[in-house]
Amino acid sequence: MSDSNKKPGQALDRLFASERETEDFRFDTSVARVFPDMIRRSVPGYTTIIPMIEVITEQYARPGSHCYDLGCSLGASTLAMRHGIGDRDCTLTGVDNSAAMIDRCEHYIALDDHPLPVSLRCEDILDTFIDKASVTTLNFTLQFVAPERRGELMKRIADATLPGGVLILSEKIRFESEAEQAIQTQLHHEFKRANGYSDLEISQKRSALEQVLIPETLAEHRQRLTEAGFDRVLVWYQCFNFVSMLAIKSP
Repeated sequence: MSDSNKKPGQALDRLFASERETEDFRFDTSVARVFPDMIRRSVPGYTTIIPMIEVITEQYARPGSHCYDLGCSLGASTLAMRHGIGDRDCTLTGVDNSAAMIDRCEHYIALDDHPLPVSLRCEDILDTFIDKASVTTLNFTLQFVAPERRGELMKRIADATLPGGVLILSEKIRFESEAEQAIQTQLHHEFKRANGYSDLEISQKRSALEQVLIPETLAEHRQRLTEAGFDRVLVWYQCFNFVSMLAIKSP
C-alpha cells in the first residue's frame, strides 16, 4: 500500500527500532501515527477484546443511559461500543487527554457508517463528568493513571453506574508469584518477537514504559472495584499478563 493510500494510524511501528535516549513513554503524534500496529503487535488478545466489547455493550447498554470510553485513543473500543448500542437511545462519549489521539479518532469515527453520534472530549479522564452510565470502558487506560488516583476514579464510575450497568476494565497485570511473573513476562516478550519486534525494541519500549505504566495484581483490582461499589467482578478474558474484567452493579 502506498503512503498516499494509507489511513491515519496505519504506519508500521518502528519507534524503538534504533537506539535512543531513554525517556518516558508519551501518547504524542508519533505514537498516534503507529498506534494500531503498536497495540496489535504488543497486546496479546487485543484483536479479540475489541469485538467482545461490542458483544458486552450489546448486552448491557440501556435506552436512556450514557456510555463512556475513557482513554479512547483512536476509537477502536468506541466504535465497538457504538455498534453494540445499535439503535438504542443512548449517548456515547469518548475521552482522551492526547490531542493527537483525538484528532485521529475523529477521522475513524467519521469513516464509520453507524448513525449513532459520538461525542469526543480531549480531557483528563479524572476530570470527566460521568452520569447515568450503563456501559463504561477503560481499555488499557487505568494502568496509566497514578496509582493513588485510581480508587477515586473507580468510585466516581461506580457511583455513576446505573443498577445493572457494567464497567469493562482491560489491564496489563502483575502476579503475586515471582515465578509466575517471570514466566508470563517471558511469554509476552515471545509474543512480541513473533510479531516482528527485535530485542532492542522490546527492551527500549519496556524502559520507556517503566515509570508510566504501573500494573497491579488481580486481587488489587478486585478489591478496589468492590470497595468502589461494584457488586461482582469477573475476569472474562486473559492472555499471558493481559486481562479484561467485567465489574457489575446489581440490578
